[in-house]
Amino acid sequence: MTVAVGAEAPDFTLPGVDGTVPGTYTLSELRVRPVVLVFYPGDDTPVCTRQLNAYTTDIDEFLAVGATVLAISPQSVERHGQFSAKQGGFGFPLLADEDKEVGRAYGILGPLGFYRRSVFVVDAEGRIAYAHRAVAGLTFRPTAELVGAVRAAS
Repeated sequence: MTVAVGAEAPDFTLPGVDGTVPGTYTLSELRVRPVVLVFYPGDDTPVCTRQLNAYTTDIDEFLAVGATVLAISPQSVERHGQFSAKQGGFGFPLLADEDKEVGRAYGILGPLGFYRRSVFVVDAEGRIAYAHRAVAGLTFRPTAELVGAVRAAS
């Protein structure tokens, strides 16, 4: 299954951690403003670490356009908490999709079942306004491109 621009974003509820504080996050409850969903393959990997730190550095740019950022990967909440603590915290929660159901719903699983580095912008009405699925995953979408997609969706 692949979610396309203009389609309704699949709703989900996932456990996560914001810094070291655990919580539960439901997409439909956040739909009063645009949501940037950052799917990343794994904690403590070089590209993922650079990506999440870059978005943390640029968090004010996301906030300036009214966006909520959620980062999602298949690791556990405990592992996310350790990763976040090791990095000095991130500017957004890390959500645990351990059974990969959310990844499957968004069509971001590769042929071997691994997460592909992907980003979606969900507008305030709950529709996909921007979608990017990486093939190789060695690079990530720049903040300016994502902020532009949020602006266009608002």
